[in-house]
Amino acid sequence: MENTGCSCEMTLSAPLILASASPRRRELLELLGLPFSVIPPRIDEDGEGSTDPAKYVLALSAAKARTVAKNHTDSLVLGADTIVVIDGLILGKPQDRREAIEMLSRLSGRRHEVFTGFSICFNRTGFEYSEAVRSVVEFHALTEAEIAWYTATCEPYDKAGAYALQGKGALFVKEIEGSYTNVIGLPLREVIECLRRENYLTFSQKCR
Repeated sequence: MENTGCSCEMTLSAPLILASASPRRRELLELLGLPFSVIPPRIDEDGEGSTDPAKYVLALSAAKARTVAKNHTDSLVLGADTIVVIDGLILGKPQDRREAIEMLSRLSGRRHEVFTGFSICFNRTGFEYSEAVRSVVEFHALTEAEIAWYTATCEPYDKAGAYALQGKGALFVKEIEGSYTNVIGLPLREVIECLRRENYLTFSQKCR
């Protein structure tokens, strides 16, 4: 491949803060090469009592972003929350191995939905935007041995639905409809499109 002496950059008009403790969301943002800092919010993650999946993740993502933004008025603050839904049941993070086995057994051989809500707040301008993104994931039929093996690892226990698409859990996935990064925890395309649309993010090319 020819070296053109050019470099491509994405530039933010304000500092970016990720209001999340999720290593997956941090890794996804790092892939883009955007500078950002991480400030995990302290909130009660109960979804404000909503049983509607989109409303659930929107409420939590907005709460996370607002909590951090109120003390960082000159920064763009990004909050997000992800859930798995099957049979109308919202699956969050399993509390123990028994719950992880139950979740994976329910998902085995079936299709389920993954919702991620993200919210961006910029208190200096009064800007706030939230969006819920939906993907559909189909699992292979899992054996008891596979579930026992996977739940003996550390991977399922801080993941919605008890699996990590970017890790060993990828072995279980037969098909994905929609955003891949949404299933991991942050719909990158939709986040970047929001920032670009509001002129908080620009694309540029520099050549020597």
